Amino acid sequence: MIRRATRDDVPAIAELVYELAEYEKARHECTLTVEQLDVALFGPSPALFAHVVEVDETIVGTAVWFLNFSTWDGVHGIYLEDLYVTPQQRGAGHGKALLAALARECTEQGYSRLSWAVLDWNAPSIAFYEALGARPQDEWTAYRLNGEALTRLGSMPT
Repeated sequence: MIRRATRDDVPAIAELVYELAEYEKARHECTLTVEQLDVALFGPSPALFAHVVEVDETIVGTAVWFLNFSTWDGVHGIYLEDLYVTPQQRGAGHGKALLAALARECTEQGYSRLSWAVLDWNAPSIAFYEALGARPQDEWTAYRLNGEALTRLGSMPT
């Protein structure tokens, strides 16, 4: 069953995020706490959303997402931050069902796009996404500012 996450799902979602970080060879970079995720999803000003896959009353997958905005289209879109299904549940259609739920969210809300990033070495995921009709946006280069560089820039006078 695919459904919107509830507050009771937060510990399971956090665990799946850590499993994804391990899969992506970046476990050491993941510092998310259950408390942080709870506030982001269900605090006074939630800006993060999630769907879960539940099989036999166990959460086995998640899609964690937030709204972005296209100034060119003039409407919101969804940015999929994390899509993860446990290894033993892969191949059962759960990932596709999660993406379908987000696509439905987009169409029902009038959002113009569903976007995400995938590591360039993750061939199984790339093949899965392309089989759904997704196409890489290879004319764009992603950038990130974090850590010391973010602090340094943020401390400059404006």
